Amino acid sequence: MRGLRILARLCRMRKSSETPSAERPARRGPGRPRRAERDGPSTRERILREATELFAARGPEGTSLRDIAARVGIDVKSLHHHFPAKEALYDACFERVHAAEREALAPLVADLREAATMGGDPLATALRALADGFVDFLEEHPHTTFLWLRRWLDPTRGAGLDRAYALPLYGEVERALLEAAQAGTVRETTPHVTVRSLVWAAHGHVTALAAASPAERERERYEFRLWVRRFLDALYGPGRAEARPGSGAGDGTDVIIHRTLE
Repeated sequence: MRGLRILARLCRMRKSSETPSAERPARRGPGRPRRAERDGPSTRERILREATELFAARGPEGTSLRDIAARVGIDVKSLHHHFPAKEALYDACFERVHAAEREALAPLVADLREAATMGGDPLATALRALADGFVDFLEEHPHTTFLWLRRWLDPTRGAGLDRAYALPLYGEVERALLEAAQAGTVRETTPHVTVRSLVWAAHGHVTALAAASPAERERERYEFRLWVRRFLDALYGPGRAEARPGSGAGDGTDVIIHRTLE
């Protein structure tokens, strides 16, 4: 009986050795993720989510790949399979938040472009909707603010991130304002300064929220949105531009706006 068992085991081993390699499951190398992880976005998305939070909190210098891997619950070799270097992961985090921001704001920017030549209430409504949408997005995704603030601590390093993930969308808003100025529906000589001012103010607002108590947060939200409305009305509200087409840009007469805020 014992001899028969040994003979049967040898036959199974021989059969296994004769199995074509294509039919055998491939061995998983060190650091190589499982097929379910490799084929799906879950692991990559988890890496990006955790990396974004860490980069926003500590900056790239204060964040290691080992820190990120530990937060995700994988080893560094597995992380390297998705992102070969920290610089690539850092860039991908900005790409991710930019994609979410563009998805949220693109329809509002399109509405602004459409209302630019109309002026009056349609333009004012589109401007307010875009500003509210931007503030809403940052309040819902505060890591976006802190990711960018960490990047802007060094004005020159990482300037390519601005060109890739900030300036294109903001440039579309600037062009809409220039189109409105050319049509004579607003008076605007420095749209890039206007857009930059609103962007920085919104990031400052999110920073204030992060440090505020619950009661202070409600006041901050109310007062900031009130300021945004007044700012836009002062620049572009109905009656601010009564000019012939083409006279709203480049003459420099409206750089300083005198307005008493109630």
